[in-house]
Amino acid sequence: MAILGVIGGSGLYDLPGLHDVRRETVQTPFGDPSCAFVLGSLGDQDLVFLPRHGQGHRLSPSEINYRANLHGMKQLGVTHLISVSAVGSMREEIAPGHLVLPRQFIDRTFERRRTFFGEGVAAHVAFADPVCPHLHDHLKAACFAAGATVHAGGTYLCIEGPQFSTRAESELYRSWHVDVIGMTGMPEARLAREAELCFGTIALATDYDCWHDAHESVSVAQVVETMKSNVAIARDVLRAAALALSRLDRGACDCAHALDHAVMTTPSQIPAAARERLSLLLGDRYRS
Repeated sequence: MAILGVIGGSGLYDLPGLHDVRRETVQTPFGDPSCAFVLGSLGDQDLVFLPRHGQGHRLSPSEINYRANLHGMKQLGVTHLISVSAVGSMREEIAPGHLVLPRQFIDRTFERRRTFFGEGVAAHVAFADPVCPHLHDHLKAACFAAGATVHAGGTYLCIEGPQFSTRAESELYRSWHVDVIGMTGMPEARLAREAELCFGTIALATDYDCWHDAHESVSVAQVVETMKSNVAIARDVLRAAALALSRLDRGACDCAHALDHAVMTTPSQIPAAARERLSLLLGDRYRS
């Protein structure tokens, strides 16, 4: 059975009709997640939510334990993961308040653990197309059903932060023809692929970064104000996506088999501690 996971702000799990809501603390081999997970059901669909910045938004993008967050989702049975985040628009036509469903990422982070592997196990997953095409199309349909103004496709540039860009950086990034800029899309997408989750992103445009002459440079106050309206429409999109999730055929998706041929280490050489740490991800594969 498909289970939908959502990583984003705490306001996202205030969905009309969500019932049997409870909180669950999860321990992972990679440390503690951002906070307790929120579990509930919408109709017959099970949902799992996690505020990536912790309760009260206490973690900066570089302080988030992305590996624990993603592994925790996997432990709770999540099969499809939607990452919701605020972003700056790098294109005139993507106005604050619009939604974007990027299909590509450029990773400019440098302080984050971006793989579950290492420490005795070498693995290389295919990542040419980081977003699940089936979940992407599903989210696009959910956006239309919710009446959202959506831009389907494009590239999300993830920077380390926590500072916003300089004007020179913003102009450089625009020359790369990216569509939005944010601080949390990576390594969530990388780790979702290693965890064999179908992954998609809903990017909520809140500002024009600092490149647009006709608009003020991005500030926290501006982001928070625009997010209020963005979260409302994002909730509608998530509700529509959850209620129709059973239409997706998980068995026909390559995401579910990303690790089938990814591990290069000779099975007999995998350390016992590493095998135990990766047991949920590897299952019975790569045993000597």
